[in-house]
Amino acid sequence: MKKIWSAMIAAVLLIGLLSACGSGSGSNSASGGNGEPGSGEQTAQTGGEKVTLKMTVLPDDLETFKLAYESFKQENPNIEVEFDTIPQKQYYEKLRLQLSSGEPIDLFGGNMDVFLDTGIVEPLDDLIKNHNVDVSGFGPLYDEMKVGGKTYSLPYRKSNWILYYNKTLFDQLNVPYPKDDMTWDEFRELAKQVTKGEGADKIYGAFLHPWAQTWYMQAVQTGASIIDKDLTPFKDALQFRMDMEKDGSIMPWSEQITTSAHYNAAFQKGNVAMNLIGDWHVAQLRTAEEEKKIDFDWDIVPVPHPEGVPANTSMATPVSIMINKDSKHKEEAFKVLEYMTGAKGAAIFAAKGFLTGYSNDEIKKAYVGDGSKKPANIHYLVEQREYPEYPLLPGVKSAVVGAIYLQEGEVALTGGQTAEQAIQKIAERVQKEWADNYNEYANANQ
Repeated sequence: MKKIWSAMIAAVLLIGLLSACGSGSGSNSASGGNGEPGSGEQTAQTGGEKVTLKMTVLPDDLETFKLAYESFKQENPNIEVEFDTIPQKQYYEKLRLQLSSGEPIDLFGGNMDVFLDTGIVEPLDDLIKNHNVDVSGFGPLYDEMKVGGKTYSLPYRKSNWILYYNKTLFDQLNVPYPKDDMTWDEFRELAKQVTKGEGADKIYGAFLHPWAQTWYMQAVQTGASIIDKDLTPFKDALQFRMDMEKDGSIMPWSEQITTSAHYNAAFQKGNVAMNLIGDWHVAQLRTAEEEKKIDFDWDIVPVPHPEGVPANTSMATPVSIMINKDSKHKEEAFKVLEYMTGAKGAAIFAAKGFLTGYSNDEIKKAYVGDGSKKPANIHYLVEQREYPEYPLLPGVKSAVVGAIYLQEGEVALTGGQTAEQAIQKIAERVQKEWADNYNEYANANQ
């Protein structure tokens, strides 16, 4: 009898032990087996139940994110990601509203500055340190994106500026192509050389889109910021644009507005020799060629640079991934962010034609391709030294770029004030309309 009872007790203990093990792994669900946030994070790392994250991304990037996720989940089978998007025109306004109302979005993409003032963005510094993330591949952009010394996002792609030129026009006029190391003064002289004719048949040496960025670019190339207290470089930049209009080598700002001239249509028409615009124009021109809408040869060179600034110095607008500070799965969310913005994710985005925030030789090769597509010199886009187009701080894009610089520049370009007067007013308005409303950021960054 003693042997029978001993066997029964041993069996009961064994069953209890097995039950405990089973309930331990099964109850640690994504929301936590004990109801506490964070339990799901442990199971994702130890092979338990899956954690599901929600991620909202820009519509143009959605398919590439899904493609990159297929690769990610091979290494992280317990992290599920549900992707969502919002139409481009409503994207930032609607996403801000969703985040502010507490919708359970773990990760989101876009321009970082749009979200900082919501207080919803999780600082990444501790996560970057704890995961031993190699940030060297982001180059200077990593430090230039910090706000108040903190890192709030990492860029998965960016938009950089470059100079496009119509090779056929230069050949017909027997004028040498633009150089890859060309100052702004040399650019101006070259534009004069290839400007010909009058009226509807006029050939313009260059096209500078009406955006303020096309004239303030050369100040930013020196490392100056559009919210600096001393805006002297911007006075010189605006005067340069005004002088090119006097030369007749670029379409006047007023004519651009009255005729609704657009950089893409203007260049594709074939009567613009040089076009200063962003990397996204590559895809537009490739599509136009496929649709037989253009019949001229074209290529790119670095944007002109100020004296004393290295060749191929450009502006960049980073597009980033952020983590919601209210996410219950920040560790898993950071794994997704790290993958998408790091070397593996960047290689996938580059192969799809995106300029990536992170770069190395392999990623550059993926972007450049096999040389079968124009432009022949696409490599310039992955070799640039770059400054952010504008400081990534709340209100700068909408209030400073989209209103103050655009409006005061417009008055100057239509003869209503001098470049000096325009910059004086810009400085005053930046203080009143931006700095006074964003004291926290203005005091730390001006």
